[in-house]
Amino acid sequence: MTEEARKKGIEIGAGVLLYIIAWSVTSYWTVPAAAETVLFFLAYAVLSATTYLEQAKKMLKRQFIDENLLMIIATLGAFFVERHKEAVAAMLFYQVGKFVEEISLGRTKKSIAKFIDIRPEYANLKVGNKEKIVPPQELELRQVIVLRPGEKIPVDCVVTQGTGTIDMKALTGESEPRAVRVGDHLYSGSINLNGVLEARVTRLYNDSTAAKIMRMVENANDNKADSVHFADKFTKYYTPIVILIALLTVILPPMMFIEAKSEWIYRGLIILVAACPCGLMVSIPMAFLGGIGAASRQGVLIKGASYLEELTEVDTYVFDKTGTLTEGVFHVRDIVPHKMQEEELLEIAALAESYSNHPIATSLGEAYGREPDRSRVTDIEEQPGYGVRAHVDGREVYVGNTRLMNREGIFYQQVEDAGTVVYIAVDGEYAGYILISDIIREDSFRLMRWMRRKSMGTVMFTGDNEQVAEEVASRLRIESVYYELMPEDKVSLLEEFRENQMEGEKMAFVGDGINDAPVLSLADIGIAMGGLGADAALEAADIILMEDEPSRIISAVRIAKATLRSVRQNMVFAIGMKVLLIIMAFFGFVTMQNAIIADMAVMLINILNSFWMLQYSGR
Repeated sequence: MTEEARKKGIEIGAGVLLYIIAWSVTSYWTVPAAAETVLFFLAYAVLSATTYLEQAKKMLKRQFIDENLLMIIATLGAFFVERHKEAVAAMLFYQVGKFVEEISLGRTKKSIAKFIDIRPEYANLKVGNKEKIVPPQELELRQVIVLRPGEKIPVDCVVTQGTGTIDMKALTGESEPRAVRVGDHLYSGSINLNGVLEARVTRLYNDSTAAKIMRMVENANDNKADSVHFADKFTKYYTPIVILIALLTVILPPMMFIEAKSEWIYRGLIILVAACPCGLMVSIPMAFLGGIGAASRQGVLIKGASYLEELTEVDTYVFDKTGTLTEGVFHVRDIVPHKMQEEELLEIAALAESYSNHPIATSLGEAYGREPDRSRVTDIEEQPGYGVRAHVDGREVYVGNTRLMNREGIFYQQVEDAGTVVYIAVDGEYAGYILISDIIREDSFRLMRWMRRKSMGTVMFTGDNEQVAEEVASRLRIESVYYELMPEDKVSLLEEFRENQMEGEKMAFVGDGINDAPVLSLADIGIAMGGLGADAALEAADIILMEDEPSRIISAVRIAKATLRSVRQNMVFAIGMKVLLIIMAFFGFVTMQNAIIADMAVMLINILNSFWMLQYSGR
């Protein structure tokens, strides 16, 4: 129970006690009218203290028209017409409703925290030949920690000794454990299933993956959706309208009908109580919290309620090819030298690319099969969108695509084979090419089939040549493909797409989260895939798929739609019940207590409807 809920519980307990005393005294003894008023007003004062305090704070901010104002006017009015018991009872039930609201929101947040329980509690710091248990926050870079079976990994680190199996389900939603060995990176929040590991700290606790993820999930509801803003705006206009209706109820009927004026004042006050929008105000943020929590369980991090809502409106998805639709793991398929041996061509290319982290450079290094002697390489210049220029054994080497060859004025033989062609030139002369192929993710086929069934537009961006791009697009049946794109070309194209968007259309960009940060930021919805541990992804994207599985977009969309469905159901039910209660109050069919109990029932039903979102899997 939160501190706020605890205080509310104490306030209600004290108010109930005073109410029982007042009710007992006035029921069994004859007391003066003034004394009766004082007894019930004491109970009322205790129960309503926080309501008046909240209202005073809002009035200072010029935000005083809300449900608190309705209850204050209604209960004070009830005292005015000498309905003391009903005034206190109405405030009591109102506070009980607030108490239930506080507990429900607290439980929802706790449930989310439980589902993604990735905060490590301690770390085994290695000091000499001994171990010392310390809080993860005290760990420093390059310190060595010991990870025992069953323990959570406290900070991001790299294995320096031992082998084992890691459970990353809490981070990625992936149930299959991952084997690790020396040199592998570990992310905080994962669980060491077996084997004793030693690892070197690579990130401080606050910069580690677990801390970042928890901060994002906990703060996600701060970014409000349009539905939440609608509820706020609705209440802003709804409250004065209800007050006007209640006022007209008090004034007009006595002028037309022969009935007691006090009766119509009482009915006007009941209308204020019946119209209280508590159920609506609490259920909408709860539904979004539940949706964000459900997505987190599936390894999909959604940074805010607004992105959850916008995801349901996306009708076109733009995909980066390499590392998103394809595995991004390149393999050398063919080596075709010109005036030199295959081994020499591969060696020159691998050495020139030895300082690069690009997937193509990695594939050349794997094919080379030996640790490159970097002392033979100087003057390295990596040129995004073109390739690499370097000096190998004193010779000027260019390794890259057709754009690089054309820019440098090198005569070469253009290759039309399917795959990524890496051209090599030495001292200004063409030396041959290496053909590298990438593999389409099996998961991509499932995603594209689903998108075709939903009639969603699909576009692919790639820096590869036309033949490679068309082959991948054809196999995945993607509608539009743009190839041989520089990084800035992707940004320009997306800007052009957005300018031509019709009103109401939304576009999402799906990239690998590392090299696509500018485009992720520019899209209506930026979705980074495989963003685990990638700072660029965590910063630039609105939605992060923690595992390299593009089909998780399907789960995210289904969860988003289920959340919006829950929100709409809550809104229709709450507003419909309010209208019904106002009509019944006008004709005298409900009392003040009945109205507030009905409001509590509406709120509880909406809360239950919102709470089930936490259990939703999106499958």
